[in-house]
Amino acid sequence: MRPDEFRPGEHRQGGPVRLALAAICAAMLIAMMGLTLVDVVGRYVFNSPLVGATELTELLLIGVVFLGLPAVTLDRGHVSVSLLSDRLPARFQPLREFVLSLVIAALLSAIAWRIWLQGNQLAGYGGTTETLDFPLAPVAWFCAGCTLLSAGLTLWLGVIGLRRTEHANR
Repeated sequence: MRPDEFRPGEHRQGGPVRLALAAICAAMLIAMMGLTLVDVVGRYVFNSPLVGATELTELLLIGVVFLGLPAVTLDRGHVSVSLLSDRLPARFQPLREFVLSLVIAALLSAIAWRIWLQGNQLAGYGGTTETLDFPLAPVAWFCAGCTLLSAGLTLWLGVIGLRRTEHANR
């Protein structure tokens, strides 16, 4: 099922959780804009840029992307291309959606695992940001956790979609 097939309030999952994640991401985006404004004004008006503004902006961007991933997953807002699958008979569509959710969940799990290993490597040598000396391993573990959460949500949505179809066909 594509996002454009949804009607407001219908088939959406995780309403309060999705809303909370979106609100946190919005706050992070506003913080990024504020940081950039202070940095630019400080740099060009007072000849004194905000120390660590670039690193903070990068960290906030990481937060927006990886916190946004579960929110987009709950909203089923990922980009999808259907070249051949739309030509399948309607009775196969729920099974196709379920199989795709299995594949996507497996891929997201593999990505989460690799990011977790990267976090372990960063922790091993004490990787930090250059200016603010902020440790990078927890950032990688946070990204891995958000990606794994998205994998679980993808699988959960696939199961729910398949169960709804089974109940509708009875």
